[in-house]
Amino acid sequence: MEPRVNLADIPFAGRAMKYLASASRVVITESTLPKATQDLVVLRASQINGCGFCTDMHTKDAAQAGETAQRLHLVAAWRETDVFTEAERAAFDLAEEGTRIADAAGGVPDEVWANAAKHYDEQQLTGLALLIGLINASNRMCVITRQQGGHYQPGQFD
Repeated sequence: MEPRVNLADIPFAGRAMKYLASASRVVITESTLPKATQDLVVLRASQINGCGFCTDMHTKDAAQAGETAQRLHLVAAWRETDVFTEAERAAFDLAEEGTRIADAAGGVPDEVWANAAKHYDEQQLTGLALLIGLINASNRMCVITRQQGGHYQPGQFD
């Protein structure tokens, strides 16, 4: 499979992707949402969306930030493990519902939001919602244009 376009070769596309990354960086740096939770949530959404590029990037970045291999390997099966906190599990549930929003007639169920609200304050919930929306936009762009995973180097876009 070859990429349909090289986003870096199209100046406005590169700028648009940088704006998405900049918006994500605001959430990452200014939110009090734990960094590990942020890393795991964007990884989970990327897995659901089948985005090889983002799954590769977020796995490597999380590992470099100190996340364990065991937890990274188990993100896709988080419901069947005991290696994640209840707060992380609530964040995964929100990420899954927010990513699969078209599958739910009423959007994200109130009980999913309420469970996340047990573990995160309003600022952190807002950060989660923004992060989920932004990673979904990035995933979709990369999947549509067939950006390939496997070659990302941590810090490549810093």
